[in-house]
Parts: sequence; structure tokens; C-alpha cells
Amino acid sequence: MQTESMPVQVMGIDAGGTMTDTFFVSSDGRFVVGKAQSNPGDESQAIYESSQDALAAWGRSVEDVYPELLTCVYSGTAMLNRVVMRKGLDVGLMCNKGFEDIHSMGRALQSYLGYALEDRIHLNTHRYDEPLVPLSRTRGVTERTDVQGKIVIPLNEDEVRSATRELVRNGSQAIVISLLQSHKNGTNEQRARDLCLDELKKLGKEIPVFATIDYYPSRKESHRTNTTVLEAYAAEPSRATLKRVSDRFRKHGGKFDLRVMATHGGTIGWRAKELARTIVSGPIGGVIGSKYLGELLGYDNIACSDIGGTSFDMALITKGNFAIKSDPDMARLVLSLPLVAMDSVGAGAGSFVRIDPYSGAIKLGPDSAGYRVGMCWPESGLDTVSVTDCHVILGYLNTDNFLGGAIKLDVERARRCMKEQIADPLGLSVEDAASGVIELLDLQLREYTRSIISAKGYNPADFVCFSYGGAGPVHTYGYTEGLGFEDVVVPAWAAGFSAFGCACAEYEYRYDKSVDVAVPPTAGDDVKMAAGKTLTEAWAELAEKVIEEFIINGFKREDVLLRPGYSMQYLGQLNDLEIDSPISAAATVADWEKLVEAFDQTYARVYATSASSPELGFGVTSAIMRGSVVSKKPELPEEPLVGETPPQEALLGKRAFYRRKQWEQADVWSMEKLQAGNHIVGPAVIESDSTTFVVPKGFETRLDTHRLFHLKEIK
Repeated sequence: MQTESMPVQVMGIDAGGTMTDTFFVSSDGRFVVGKAQSNPGDESQAIYESSQDALAAWGRSVEDVYPELLTCVYSGTAMLNRVVMRKGLDVGLMCNKGFEDIHSMGRALQSYLGYALEDRIHLNTHRYDEPLVPLSRTRGVTERTDVQGKIVIPLNEDEVRSATRELVRNGSQAIVISLLQSHKNGTNEQRARDLCLDELKKLGKEIPVFATIDYYPSRKESHRTNTTVLEAYAAEPSRATLKRVSDRFRKHGGKFDLRVMATHGGTIGWRAKELARTIVSGPIGGVIGSKYLGELLGYDNIACSDIGGTSFDMALITKGNFAIKSDPDMARLVLSLPLVAMDSVGAGAGSFVRIDPYSGAIKLGPDSAGYRVGMCWPESGLDTVSVTDCHVILGYLNTDNFLGGAIKLDVERARRCMKEQIADPLGLSVEDAASGVIELLDLQLREYTRSIISAKGYNPADFVCFSYGGAGPVHTYGYTEGLGFEDVVVPAWAAGFSAFGCACAEYEYRYDKSVDVAVPPTAGDDVKMAAGKTLTEAWAELAEKVIEEFIINGFKREDVLLRPGYSMQYLGQLNDLEIDSPISAAATVADWEKLVEAFDQTYARVYATSASSPELGFGVTSAIMRGSVVSKKPELPEEPLVGETPPQEALLGKRAFYRRKQWEQADVWSMEKLQAGNHIVGPAVIESDSTTFVVPKGFETRLDTHRLFHLKEIK
């Protein structure tokens, strides 16, 4: 289909560990999805190839479309991979004298973060990763600010200068300054930063300096220090990756400024000061896309489930909103970043399959084949079978149409490797071994899904489940079977759904600041008004930072829509909740009561009304300021209903399909040729170049006018 008369305006990118997806939206709301193998050495090349794949469906090229784009949003894992693989800058750390071990010691939970249950429960398996900053590049300086923000020991300026010289001499390529309680009073830390910059100038060294007060002025020094170290260690070199992507767009005529999906669910420019906010962005795109679709379709409660090559990621949207974690962990580090609340398990289509040498049972992951697919791809260079090999053996995948035929899969090679590594040691046939792997994975994901929903006090029957990701449609039936969801939805563009979510996201910057305000139940009006004043002053300070970021990216102050927020808890509780403020300033007692009322309503939604405890009093832990500008978003497709019977040209033939110890002949359908209203009963396989939707015996699916498949169990 040609779209010369309809310019392409929006592009979303999801550069995952296995595949790179692109999503293009034309001015009339139509869209197309592209897919290519990820290229860790040059992400811009994978994005280019994925773009070509997508635009070929419209008979267009990159040179035609990039100049038309108004906006493009990137999400990817390059920064996270840089941390995991320890390939960042050599960072120096300046902290309080006597606290030089603070970064190396970390927090106790960092010794088991990311571990499977069997390793979490045994202390002898716990270990700490090597710190991002070694002690050899850590220096302490004399100063002390107390918990109330009062300077009780002045900063020793000579020690700051001396520490700067030593850090440079020891090879520091960036310097982080983190002093205790600087979030309460940043005077000493700001002075240390200025002295450090002055000393670097004298030394003739152009080294970036990161003071926590300038980036993440929040309580909990471990989290604040880790996050600012991350900014220096991984975010700064990641700018080079994003610049390369941006330059590739320019090379082909692109005139837009590249945006990046941020951890809080908005997007920011790639030149943003706080780039560490983009450390994990791909899975978040799917949540944003689900929320956007939910708003258009009237779904209040959505279970978002994303299966890629390496992981299964899940988030809940309740009453139209998702939760935000203020102190998440990432890459086995505790951080001070607002992060869309998601739960992940290391199980995906690329997960390696092994036999546990101690129990003799099948063990999945947590490592995976990534972009190398599995043993079924002869050029993979792998020596361990993966879940994808099982898909090939069981007839789920078209070996000649993987990635639209870009790579050919060898089913006999997959069978041979499965026989040697899994089937023979277990005394099973190759088909039963492969089927057992899939059933085990589905069971794990199903129980994980059930536990996530139940642990939050909900019932799956109250939720619509959105299933997406490159491998989501392959496993949808398996991990939703028997859970009783209100509906199970698989978008026709499931493989590029996270990229779609990126295109749906707001162009938004966000800044946070710890405020630590306590209003006990016996507080008078003066205390409530003082609390409101503190919050209002913090909002004003953060608003200037937000506006500054937009000005850097070419916008004017008047273009920015500001939305204040805050984190609140009942006094004595450990965890707080993030609230969108119903007011822009709090000057009166009535304003304070509005803030409390908004918190109570959110608390009742997240937990339960009966759990509310206003008799404890209230604490505001942080001020939040978001700023956004108008950006173009995709429109939901709308096609006329045709009827239940699919067109004959959509039927591609039949393929042998193995499940529950028997081979069956499954109808194979072309996803693109199916029409709104079509009804398909399993066993069936619905194929596109980017994904495969499996509908086994006992299931049926219907395609609606928005090109959303609705999967149901046949009772």
C-alpha cells in the first residue's frame, strides 16, 4: 500500500537484546511494524534494517520517510548492558571522610538481587558484584551536614582539591561527588563541585563532574550515590550510542530530535542531563502502549505481559493508572529513579534449556541466546539449546519465514541438539522433551502471573490481559489458560508493541526532590500550612529544572505544561505512594486537605479502603514535577466488520503441530490477510513476518475492528 499522499509522522524504536523493532505511523493513523536482528556493535544499523523492513510494506524507503518524520522515540537496553558487562567509564568518587567504603559495601539486598529463589534462600550463594567505582578511585573529604540540614563541620576545601588531583592521577574519566545529607542542604556539595571543576581547569583536564545535588537530590545515600555513579559510568558513554543513532537519521534526511523512553513512562531528549533515567526503557513502552489502548477502548484494569527473547515482564494498570517505584533496583544496584512498577523473570523465547546436574530436572535460563536465536540457526555459534529450538521442533514456527525469511532455521539441527542434550538424558522422545519444555515455561509464567495479581489483592477475572512482545503470541494460550481473565487481547502488531508504546508516550521531563515533611494527627493549621509551603517551594525549584531541559531541546517556556506531584505515606510506614497533585500550589489548610484526600483515594485503590490509617498522620517524602509538550501520537486503526469466515487467500495451508503427546494438522493463516470479524478455531497458527500467534485445540480467536485478536478457551 502506497502512502505518498499521507506523510509518515511518528516512529517508535524498541532495540531489544534479541530483535530491534520499529513502528511507523502515518498522518491518517495507519501504522506498520518492522523487525531486524539486533546489532550490539551498531544499533543504528539494526534500526536502519528494521525501518527498511517496515516501510517495504508501504512501498517506501528510509530516504522517503525519515525526512517526513515529526518525532521519533527510542527505547533500548544498551545502557543496562553496559552496566551488566562492566564496560563503562572509569569513575572517581568523592565522599565523606570515613565513608570511603559506602559504595563498595552497598546494601545487603544487593548480594542476592536477580537470583532465583533457590539461591536467595541460601546465604552461601550470596555475593556482591565488583563495585562500579573501586576503592583506588575513592577519596574522602572532611565535612558534615546533619539530618536537619545544618552544617556542623565546614567543608575542608584543601582536601577537595587534593582529592581531585589524586582521582585524576588514578585514571578517573569522570568524578562523582556524594556527601551525606546533601539533599537536605546542598551547600557543601555544591562548593565541592565548584572546587573540583576549578582544580580540573588548573590541571587542564576536561572531565565531567557529577554532584548528587544536581542530579538526584533524594534521601538514602546508597541509592543516591549509585544512581549518580550510574549517570557517570554508563549514561555518559551511552550518549555516544544515541548520537550515532541520531546521526544515522540525519544522514538519511531526518530533521527531528531523537527522544528516549524514560523509566517513569515519559520520553526525554537524548541530550538530557539526567540520561540515567533511560537505563531500562523497552518493557516500559509496552505498559505505556497498554495504558493508551486502554483509555481508547475503555479498559480500566489491564494485566500487561511482555515476552521477548530474554525475559517475561509484567505490570498492572488499575483504574487507568500504573504504579511507580521510587527506589527500584536495576543491574543488582539499588537506585533513586522513578520506575514504572514491573515484575520480571528471566524466562523468554531465547532462554537456554539445560538439565540441572543435581536434581536431573529441566532448568530454563536465566541466561538466553539473545539475538542468536538458538541451535536451529546454524550461524548462531551456540552450543546450548533454547526455547526457540522447541518452537521449531513442535511446528510452531515457519522455518522459512523467521524474520520474514531473513534467516533460515534448521529443524533437523534443532532436533539433533535437543536429542543429545535433553531428550536422551531424560529418556524421552525429542517431541516430548520439547513439549515438556514449553509446558514447563508456560506453567512457570502462568503461576508467576497468578501470584503477581493475587499478591496485590486482585482477581484475574477483573483484568483484561494484553499479551505482546515477539514471543508473546506464541505463549499467550499457555500462560493465560485457566486464569479466568475477563478477556485476553493480542494486538496484530504485538511484536512491535513496545515500539508502539514509545510512540504513544508523552514528551515529558520529570524531576524529584526529597522533602521529608511530617504532619502528625494532632498537628494544627500552622503545621499543615508549613507543609504545603515546603511542597510548593520544592515544586517551584523543580519546575525551573524541567523547563531548562525543554529549552535545551529547543522549546520555549510557554510551550511547557507543568504537572506537580508528590510521594506520601502514613507516618510510620516504610513505603510511600506517588500521587498526581490535584492542585498546583498549597497555600491553605484546605489545599493540604486536598492533597491528603488524593492520597487516601490512591491508597484505597492500590491496597484497600480498610487498610487506610489516617489516625497515624501523614508524611510527604518527595516533591515531583513533570513537564510535557504536545507531541503526535498514533491513532487506533478502525476497519469495517467483514464477517466470521476468513477470506480464502488468508489460508496458507496446513502444518504439523505437536501438543499433549500427539501431532495434529493446524491451519496456517496469514495475519495480514485476516479481516475484522474473522473467527478462527484451533488448532491454528497465525503468521506474520514479525511474530506467530498460536491457537491450539480448545481455543478460538476473533479479530476485531482495531486489529486486536481476542483469545478465548472453548468450554
